[in-house]
Amino acid sequence: MEKNKYHILVVDDDDKIRLLIKEYLSNKGYLVSTAENADKAKIKIDIFNFNLIILDVMMPGQSGYDLTKELKASKNIPIILLTAKGEVENRIHGLEIGADDYIGKPFDPKELLLRVKNVIKMNIDPNKLLSSKIGEAELNLNKMTIKIKDKLKRINSSEKKVLIKMLSSPGKIFSRTDIGKIASISKERSIDVMITRLRKKIELDPKNPKFLQTIRGSGYVLWVK
Repeated sequence: MEKNKYHILVVDDDDKIRLLIKEYLSNKGYLVSTAENADKAKIKIDIFNFNLIILDVMMPGQSGYDLTKELKASKNIPIILLTAKGEVENRIHGLEIGADDYIGKPFDPKELLLRVKNVIKMNIDPNKLLSSKIGEAELNLNKMTIKIKDKLKRINSSEKKVLIKMLSSPGKIFSRTDIGKIASISKERSIDVMITRLRKKIELDPKNPKFLQTIRGSGYVLWVK
């Protein structure tokens, strides 16, 4: 298999998980290095230029959260956190301190690969997301417009932030809290209103959305085709 140019660092104290991720991503063409704790990770980060770090939250010594805060203060390396599945507060905390994405354990390697591709795409060439297509809707996020069936509709800065984040992780469920953090909105009702507005701008039939859908009890998801 032809190697691609992306170098990933996997940091996890669990030998089995660490080696599983390395083997899977290596088979997909990525260059993968590993570290079993934060101290060893920082040594490698000082030596190599990584395109992405996959980082376990709970580790002996410095935690994944603390390492994320330290790295985000001095370096611009994308980070995907490995969190305990279903721990919403931990997931939100990770996003608040600068993590680019998260995935809950146990996870499907195929889902991890999708998240890796999305985060790298977002950080390597974010301009790709600024000119996107969702079904019949043509997005120009630089101009903050959406064109659908020859009708040009405008979006505001909050809607732009949400679209960029959701476009970078198609198929990922965003809770109302997630969306509120992205758009700097605190009231759930205001979040729902914003999603309704976006549907009217990107869906041919907003009352029966095909792309920006509600996942009952969980939040919202954007499917891009």
